[in-house]
Amino acid sequence: MIRFQPNARPRNDTPSHLFAVGQTVRMKGRGGLLLKTADLFEIKSRLPVKDGSPQYRIRSEHETHERVTTEDNLEPADNPIVANNPIV
Repeated sequence: MIRFQPNARPRNDTPSHLFAVGQTVRMKGRGGLLLKTADLFEIKSRLPVKDGSPQYRIRSEHETHERVTTEDNLEPADNPIVANNPIV
């Protein structure tokens, strides 16, 4: 049986969104590979948490559609792109 406490506080264990609407972000490369283009995306809206990660609707000015992705796939656009090229 579940008992409710009359003065219980609401749970705050839902992760909060790291990025703001209007902020410019970049999608992280997967497996050490960069995306075909290092496009920048603008956060268009915040969406509910999915599998423990906040979601966002993002859009690139070079595409005609929007994407939905989770926060763990994004990084701030001010982070430099690290190339895997050895220094010669």
